[in-house]
Amino acid sequence: MALLSLENLWVSYGKVEAVRGVSLAIEPGEIVTVIGPNGAGKTTLLSAAMGLLPSRGAMTFDGVDLRRLDIEARVERGFCLVPETRELFANMSVADNLLLGGYARRRDAAGRRRALDEVMERFPRLAERRTQPAGTLSGGERQMLALGRALMARPRLLLLDEPSLGLAPLIVREVFHIIASLHGLGVAILLVEQNARAALETADTGHVLEAGEIVHSGPAAALMNDPKVAASYLGGR
Repeated sequence: MALLSLENLWVSYGKVEAVRGVSLAIEPGEIVTVIGPNGAGKTTLLSAAMGLLPSRGAMTFDGVDLRRLDIEARVERGFCLVPETRELFANMSVADNLLLGGYARRRDAAGRRRALDEVMERFPRLAERRTQPAGTLSGGERQMLALGRALMARPRLLLLDEPSLGLAPLIVREVFHIIASLHGLGVAILLVEQNARAALETADTGHVLEAGEIVHSGPAAALMNDPKVAASYLGGR
């Protein structure tokens, strides 16, 4: 059984259909990427899956109908979104931002402490800056904090929206290395990303979304070598 299954998903803004009949599935521990041009509906797709936008179609997570779960219940089941804007609390410390990520596990104080220690070990720069306000961090450090905060919830599935946005090339490589390393934790990832080459190099499976519809799907390596995908999104080869 797929961990996440979206079947014939439609999302509209008024009369404008931003996502049209999208179907995809993610297996446990799998990295799936959705690439496509600006305005294709990628962020809308993630927002609908998280329950932030109304939608039509079937959505299940670990066999449970997502429409029966509010956002907090989805997080408690291990369904987490790292938004494009990161949504950090700028005046709060790094450590306090991380602890908020574990709010769904607030009754397990020992588990939250262990999770905090694990995140600090995975992101040494966050450990160095644990008392600093989040608003003083660099762009790369803020993205690490957003990822670390999501990991505090012990996710089974991470929805990542444009994790490389606005970052320098060296930091982009570091961020994608971190994403790939989450394989070792058994975390499944649905990755929306403008950097199509980095996304396909990291993912197991890829989908190309154009004008709200999936127009290409397959193993990420095969999409890397697809002439049409390469010409449109990889600079041609």
